[in-house]
Amino acid sequence: MAVNRFVVLWTMTIAMSGCTVGPAYHRPDAPASDAFKEPPPDGWKVAQPNDAIPRGAWWTLYNSAELNQLEEQVGISNQNVIAAMAQYQEARDQIRIARAALFPTITTAPAATVTRANIAARSTSGAVVSGGGFSGTVVDYSLPVDLSYQADVWGSVRNSVRAATNSAEASAADLENVRLTYEAQLAQVYFELHGLDGDADLLQTTLQLYGESLQLTKDRLEAGTVSGADVAQAQAQFDATHAQWLDVGVARAQYEHAIAVLIGQPPSTLTIPPSLIRMLPPSVPIGVPSTLLERRPDITAAERRVAAANAQIGVAMSAFYPTLTLNASGGFASTALSTLLTWPSRFWAVGPTLAATLFEGGRRRAQVNLQEAAYDAAVANYRQTVLTTFQQVEDQLAALRILEREAAAEDQAVKAAQDALDIVNEQYKAGTVDYLQVITAQTTLLQDRRTALDILTRRLAASVLLVEALGGGWDVSTLPNP
Repeated sequence: MAVNRFVVLWTMTIAMSGCTVGPAYHRPDAPASDAFKEPPPDGWKVAQPNDAIPRGAWWTLYNSAELNQLEEQVGISNQNVIAAMAQYQEARDQIRIARAALFPTITTAPAATVTRANIAARSTSGAVVSGGGFSGTVVDYSLPVDLSYQADVWGSVRNSVRAATNSAEASAADLENVRLTYEAQLAQVYFELHGLDGDADLLQTTLQLYGESLQLTKDRLEAGTVSGADVAQAQAQFDATHAQWLDVGVARAQYEHAIAVLIGQPPSTLTIPPSLIRMLPPSVPIGVPSTLLERRPDITAAERRVAAANAQIGVAMSAFYPTLTLNASGGFASTALSTLLTWPSRFWAVGPTLAATLFEGGRRRAQVNLQEAAYDAAVANYRQTVLTTFQQVEDQLAALRILEREAAAEDQAVKAAQDALDIVNEQYKAGTVDYLQVITAQTTLLQDRRTALDILTRRLAASVLLVEALGGGWDVSTLPNP
């Protein structure tokens, strides 16, 4: 009969656990538009449903085997990515910790207590009888099992589990955002490094031409057709250009070291052979602004933190209601080990406890207000993340469009500078202009060529930043279920 009452009490407790207090969660509205303000560069188009950035390995857009090999090491060996992986695992473990409160706690404390007693015998008058009484040792054995279960009547535990789950989802999105950030950083540094290789190659070629011009002025000096000032000017130009060529090596070495650290290697172990950039930025599938809400891991992380903050409001609100705890204990107790596990040695007790806080000076209301303020802050952070995302996409679209036009203009400037130098060289050989005009024309051509190389490098870097701004091929459907 007692067992039946226990079962009924347990069933009622479970049934009462169906209540949940706290606000229902709805994704906050986010500012968005139907189309991007900046049009894509010439030849690009808005992505169709079947078009997409390659999922995961977005860098394959650039068709570089060397870049592919380097990028694959970021997710494996980059220490910041590894740290983000560990933080995600911590968040998953927090779910398990929160979920454990949904189950009863069962403990046991076996004991064997030894008691020695000395008991004196007394006469009927109450006087102590000499030599009477007895003494002995008594051993009590016990094997208790205690059960305690706090019913989740108002959903405090379930809201805690929900908050931990949402936080773990945010951590998973953070992991993808960290991975994307360092992958994009590697691609940028990679193109900047090889952009410097283009600078070095241009300067080396220019040095050969300047060397020929220097020798020409020396020959003309020996022939008596020019003064020593022309030779000095040619020598100064050659030496200054040589210094620029050497200076490129400083930045290149730093970029190479940065790549080594990004792939988790000591700088001394990595050597990247010089190579010239011979590609134009690939066409990146852009899509429409609304898809960014699903394609950016940092937006997803911010939205999941809003959901977690909403669940924490429910946890705080549940403190206004009483807690119901079911306690049960049972086991065996005996003075003889041989009879400890027998039916007559059994004992048990069961009873619920209802506890409520009657007054604590507004602490619970303040806790609810605190969680509501945290929710409002999370919503604002989410919306700001969305706005920043749109800004980043617009920035890179504008950069690519303008740099494309700038590259065309700079190509014309290089052609004009080359024509001007050819004319001045002929005039110098004819003796109609001094060598200063040759130096000026050569310097102009070198600057225009270096600017053209710099624009190409910036276009590739901007395309990488655009891919990053678009989420790098990630979308919320790949978010793991914690």
